[in-house]
Amino acid sequence: MAMQPWFPDAKFGIFIHWGIYAVDGVQESWSFFEGDVPHDQYMAQRHGFTARHYAPEDWADLFARAGARYAVLTSRHHDGVSLWDTAEGDLDVVRHTPAGRDLVGPYAAAMRERGIKVGLYYAHNDWNHPDYASTRYEGRPPEQENNPYAEVPKDEEDLAAWARYLAYRDGQVRELTTRFRPDLLWFDGEWERTEEQWRIKDLARLIRSEVPRCVLNARMLGEGDYATPEQGVPIEPPAGPWELCLTLNDSWGYRHHDHNYKSTGQLIRYFTETIGGGGNLLLSVGPKEDGTIPAEQVERLEGVGAWLARHAEAVYGTVRGLPAGHHYGPSTLSADRRTLYLTVFDIPRGPIGVRGLRTPVRRVTVLGTGTELGHQVIGGLHEVPGVLWLDRPATEDLDEYATVLAVELDGELDLYRGAGRF
Repeated sequence: MAMQPWFPDAKFGIFIHWGIYAVDGVQESWSFFEGDVPHDQYMAQRHGFTARHYAPEDWADLFARAGARYAVLTSRHHDGVSLWDTAEGDLDVVRHTPAGRDLVGPYAAAMRERGIKVGLYYAHNDWNHPDYASTRYEGRPPEQENNPYAEVPKDEEDLAAWARYLAYRDGQVRELTTRFRPDLLWFDGEWERTEEQWRIKDLARLIRSEVPRCVLNARMLGEGDYATPEQGVPIEPPAGPWELCLTLNDSWGYRHHDHNYKSTGQLIRYFTETIGGGGNLLLSVGPKEDGTIPAEQVERLEGVGAWLARHAEAVYGTVRGLPAGHHYGPSTLSADRRTLYLTVFDIPRGPIGVRGLRTPVRRVTVLGTGTELGHQVIGGLHEVPGVLWLDRPATEDLDEYATVLAVELDGELDLYRGAGRF
């Protein structure tokens, strides 16, 4: 299926990690899987998950202020606790927590009301399901081998139990697609089995029979629509559509002791570098058990949103910009390839150079203030173009976090990528 055009145009999404793990502020699912927290203690968090202040309309308003065009909610993490009233088993927040209600439906409705695309995270694996640890995958990472939550010894494999597990997973995915009609499904946990064991092709057919235009991430393996690097901007960006998922601090979900937040300026650097490489940024928030988003996270989302509002022209609907070496900083390019947007992080000490640009320049302005900058081309020989030098912006034209210069071209972008004369 061709990539849905809304996804590469969206640029910014919010990843919402919310579940019973927010009660004690422990790592989601992994804390019992790796033995950091006893399983009984982890599951006892169900009794404290209230969602008493859950107001998805407030979430949607915040995400809209942040400039996000889509959101992804953890409908079920590896711990198997569903945020909706599933008919597949009974491990959900409706029957087993004080929240006592479906939390996915109101989220989807609130996002759509604000024009935000609806994404749902779903883990292929379920470390609490009685039929999950019924087979094994010999290619898993060594540090995860022989974990009883994930696999059994080779001589104890039970393929009938595994088939029951896949029926459960398919049933839950069918509920998500038919009830909530997601624009995007964000899968995880794919490393624990092969594509054939997961029956990925059958699962993709199931999804697309219900929501044909649903975007799928790469953790749907051979059926994924885009790559999903995690926690670090790729040095060499993927060739096709991609998305960087990133935490605001060091945690995906809410952890009360984690105050190691990235600054607003750092987040804007991550964002501009990501979209400059043709990707989207999916930034994670971790609501508390009551459904409120911590103030530090709200502050940073609003800070990013204020920068985005000033520079929207250089963000939404653009494509990846200049390859490394042409400009000292990220850049984007308008869809018609006639305007180049250069990001400048620091205070320039002199003119700003752009190398290898063949297309003549009509005008250069500072985005957000409209101030026009002088420019000239110096040097060049035969097929090798000279360097385009842009006048340094005045102090009053510099943005607090990242200044963007709009370079209007007299035609479509044409770059020289050769090595010159030897």
